[in-house]
Amino acid sequence: MPETPRNELIDKGELKVQVNSSLAAGPVENAKVEISYTGDPESVIESFTTNEDGQTENIELDAPPIEYSMAPGDNQPYAEYTVRVTAPDYEPVTVAGAQILANTQGLQNIQMIPLETAADNIDTFVIGPHTLWGDYPPKIAEAEIKPVNETGEIVLSRVVIPEYIIVHDGSIGDKTARDYYVRYKDYIKNVASCEIYSTWPRASLEANILAIMSFTLNRVYTEWYRNKGHDFTITSSTAYDHKWISGKTTYDSINSIVDEIFASYLSRPNVKQPILTQYCDGKRVTCPEWMTQWGSKYLGDQGYSPIEILRYYYGESIYINIAEQIAGIPSSWPGYNLTIGSSGDKVRQMQEQLNRIAKDYPSIPTVSVDGQYGEQTAASVRKFQSVFGLPSTGIVDYPTWYKISEIYVGVSRIAELN
Repeated sequence: MPETPRNELIDKGELKVQVNSSLAAGPVENAKVEISYTGDPESVIESFTTNEDGQTENIELDAPPIEYSMAPGDNQPYAEYTVRVTAPDYEPVTVAGAQILANTQGLQNIQMIPLETAADNIDTFVIGPHTLWGDYPPKIAEAEIKPVNETGEIVLSRVVIPEYIIVHDGSIGDKTARDYYVRYKDYIKNVASCEIYSTWPRASLEANILAIMSFTLNRVYTEWYRNKGHDFTITSSTAYDHKWISGKTTYDSINSIVDEIFASYLSRPNVKQPILTQYCDGKRVTCPEWMTQWGSKYLGDQGYSPIEILRYYYGESIYINIAEQIAGIPSSWPGYNLTIGSSGDKVRQMQEQLNRIAKDYPSIPTVSVDGQYGEQTAASVRKFQSVFGLPSTGIVDYPTWYKISEIYVGVSRIAELN
């Protein structure tokens, strides 16, 4: 299917580029970011330099009419751009095919490899077509609840949100396919950005993200592939699992939902494991027993809530559950928002983490570690939220608490390894 002609790019989308070092996890300042149309990669249309947080400003780019992503059709609903990043002492990185949709902000994360450690590393990422636009193998049907009492079967005793999952970037038997260690939240954001359009109603996005997370956690809980002798958690093949593309652009509308609900999954009464919630697009492939992506979009248009969309397809017995444990974090959310006037050990811990993050992100003000949530702490939290794409409220809510934990673990762990 042909790409939308450039003269039809009449709407606008946005892109922000975040550049980090693969070695130290911290931001790369003064990296040069050049953007061109993928069809004409030598003609640079925008050029930026990253700030001290390793970020560009929001870049406005031409996109096809938003209507193209709101119903199946013959017009590609996104424009494709090539992002090339160079910086002193780092290997250049190119992402070809970054997908920009109308009225949404894309986030392009770039990991740069220091020259002294570079050795046969991939520095060019080619983003394939979106699954609703391209031609991918349809899902092979599986039982939504797996038998877990077979001899030798490894099954977790409770549902845990993993810190990382291992993605086999190919079909199950492809020995040449590379395995990637990917943070769980980053994996979900990537898959959702590959499988649904970020322009859809929030309820439709949330229903699909819940289905993606529940499916993924079923693979984790049942150790599905390990029990078959493999060393990975999940594949990037649409025949078996979900599409995942290394280097994929993600989107604010999807990322914010994942940050809010990442510990959720779908359950049925008296079943411990997350449900293997399969779906199809509903246009090229039909699946009467599963959710359809386009159908979920139309139900969202009609005002259905996420759980109403899910029950429409999976039945009234499906419900949303919350995992008992989140791996890889120093301490769990206190269960209430931290704001001006809050005090205690949770505030002190959060202040210590902010100060450690500020070593790598110097635009974030350091604070007094006194366990008292005052104006100084609120200002630091607001800046942190601004840098990491969260609403700048100055209040440590559930998404902010876990984002602080995630960034803290990233910068402190890599520093320890070095």
